[in-house]
Amino acid sequence: MADQIRVLIVDDIPETRDHLAKLLGFEGDIDVVGAAASGREALELAARLSPDVVLMDINMPDMDGIAATERLAAEVPTAAVVMMSVQGEADYLRRSMLAGAREFLVKPFSSDELTSSIRQVYTREREKQSRIGALPGAASAAGAPAKPSDTGPRAEPGRIVAVFGPKGGVGRTTLAVNLAVAAATELGQRTCLVDASFQFGDVGVLLNLNPKNKSIADLVPELEAGEAESLDTFIVNHSAGIRVLLAPPSPEMAELITPAATKRMLEALRETHDLVVVDCMSTFNDTTLAILDLADTVLTMLSLEITSIKNIRLFLEVAEQLGYGGDKIRLVLNRADSSLGIRVADVEHSIGRRVDHTIVSDGRSVVYALNRGVPFFLSNREAQVSQDVLRLASAVVGTRLPDAGESRKAQKKSLFAWR
Repeated sequence: MADQIRVLIVDDIPETRDHLAKLLGFEGDIDVVGAAASGREALELAARLSPDVVLMDINMPDMDGIAATERLAAEVPTAAVVMMSVQGEADYLRRSMLAGAREFLVKPFSSDELTSSIRQVYTREREKQSRIGALPGAASAAGAPAKPSDTGPRAEPGRIVAVFGPKGGVGRTTLAVNLAVAAATELGQRTCLVDASFQFGDVGVLLNLNPKNKSIADLVPELEAGEAESLDTFIVNHSAGIRVLLAPPSPEMAELITPAATKRMLEALRETHDLVVVDCMSTFNDTTLAILDLADTVLTMLSLEITSIKNIRLFLEVAEQLGYGGDKIRLVLNRADSSLGIRVADVEHSIGRRVDHTIVSDGRSVVYALNRGVPFFLSNREAQVSQDVLRLASAVVGTRLPDAGESRKAQKKSLFAWR
């Protein structure tokens, strides 16, 4: 007999709760374990009933669905939320995702849409938990992953991954952000994302964060003094499950950040995180070189353009002179399926080595997410571009994804997708 999916229904309208319960009552693999009329009641029932999936209405008195979802993520992390709303505006979608919802249904929806969403969310969460459970040092309590806020010293230092591109416009920052989110949400990694493009960093824009509140600039005096005691104070906890250290709010402040301070900061971060993803600037300078020297892996971005290929060839020559081993540099070809008259084989022949990873082109998902300050890995989890990023994250972290589940999920379209 298949596992029963335990569902909690949350809606302030009694008729809606009854209707949903009756619809799900016909499904042999779904068990409605309770119903709540408000967000506060939902928190109480979820803590007691431990549902697998919570059907959450977004507009409710007392405590709305978004606030309740944020609380559930902290108090009952094993419960995955499917948000329901009569309003399908992008802002509701964005706020729901950032609160931690896994799917979004616009009322009225069909019975097939409802049951399909519940099953997809349940399957996805089970697969994620099984991968997390297989990781070294995974939390044992209830199979829960290590939380990003757990920043005590690690038994061994975490990995530093520098995302670099010797030419701008190749998707470096977009990849860094979504790589960090994939590693945290799907692979259970305590992940910190560092915006090391100190003059014109865009990480804050892509994550809808304001660097004026907290940034690396606030740490400069401590770092220059050889300390990093207040480092955690200036890291922003993002609702996507990652921790973020933002670039300074103004370009002139970048001059205050020295290579020694940058190195000291990264060494401190790797002591408290499994993975530190660093979005580097595109130019060579002492600070960039300090980051690349310290990194365990350098993901080097390129695209199917002559200028990008030329710059990659020059970078590989410099990397060889610097003594970077072949395993340290990994080439990532972005928009690899673009029809620009240049083939992947031509690129590899020109630079004299194989491309290690490829990311497909998906302007619709990427631009939609970028303009709304939501990583596309959250807004369109099932898109091929998200699957490519997850495979890259898995390779960097050193975990293996289940082929069958991955293939199946790649064929399905997430209800979070822009329609």
